[in-house]
Amino acid sequence: MKLYYAPGTCALACWIAMEWAGAQYEAIRADYSSEEYKRINPLAAVPALDIGGKRAVTQAPAILQYIADLHPEADIGSNEGLVNAFEMNETLSFLASDLHPAFWPLFFPQRYTTDTSEAALEKARQAAFARIDRAMQHLDKLIAAGNGHVYQGKRSIADAYAFVMARWTEYTPKHWREYPHVAALMQRMEQDPAVQKVLQAQKA
Repeated sequence: MKLYYAPGTCALACWIAMEWAGAQYEAIRADYSSEEYKRINPLAAVPALDIGGKRAVTQAPAILQYIADLHPEADIGSNEGLVNAFEMNETLSFLASDLHPAFWPLFFPQRYTTDTSEAALEKARQAAFARIDRAMQHLDKLIAAGNGHVYQGKRSIADAYAFVMARWTEYTPKHWREYPHVAALMQRMEQDPAVQKVLQAQKA
């Protein structure tokens, strides 16, 4: 398998999951602007995972689920049962549909205004902070309920996904360290050998 990534993006969650799963893979840094990569993923986004099919598979939650299902022995997916599977899907959907988009006005303010002045762009950035905080508070409650993990008290693909995005709060007035349960998870994740390997490798 070939995992296409960019530093600091959600693709790192898939990379961490690969390591946890003991998967055989190659991590390749994507060049968004290249025509070659646009043939791999026409949306010019990461992650993308080449599994040897007619096309690469995309979207972080789907790739994370694929990795977990491909390596059930790693036990990083949902627990057995329909309700447990629903909870994992609900959690991943929250991370993809609420937490992730909350950061978009911060990183891409030009998408949220037709006024290209710096003052207008800064207003778009500032508007992101309340939504980010609301999503981070919800994440903190999930981790509290999950006995230190995002999903049902165990290390899972949801931890990897949340970890990568929570790091983005370093660019906001309220750092992840100000959310006590998030902070505890983040500190453990930072000590995880797989996480350390991925964070170091992305810099190369």
